[in-house]
Amino acid sequence: MTTATRTAPAARMKNPAVVLPDATKGIRSIYQAVYQGGVDPKILELVHLRASQINGCSACVFAGVQGARKHGETDERLHAVAAWREAPFFTDEERTALALTEAATRIADRSGKAVPDDLWDAAADHFDEEQLSAIILMIGLTNLFNRINTTIEEPAGTTW
Repeated sequence: MTTATRTAPAARMKNPAVVLPDATKGIRSIYQAVYQGGVDPKILELVHLRASQINGCSACVFAGVQGARKHGETDERLHAVAAWREAPFFTDEERTALALTEAATRIADRSGKAVPDDLWDAAADHFDEEQLSAIILMIGLTNLFNRINTTIEEPAGTTW
């Protein structure tokens, strides 16, 4: 019996945001604004993790778990993010942010509005305009990086 040798996966190329340094500067500025938007960092990290799970971005799922832990997130909750609807560990505010994340990430799966009015109304009940802006930008940035990383096959564990 032979044993196959596994090599660590490597990205197809450097991350485009690293190749184009001005992109990195702009992205950093947006992230700083997001974290200054008045949303609990744990919610932002859950949003990032859920969008990354949906998009199958191993690099961002890995980074999302690490980021959430830095903000005090528990393993119990992190293990349940993919099944948050059935898990008792999340607040109504977190559930609304996760539902908004799923709707805004899976826009091609919907007929009609990407974000239904009832979901938008629930989000507006839990978050003010500044907070909603931070959450929406986090969803958008996460989807941007998910698409970049899956295209270049960025492996889990990569640090930027």
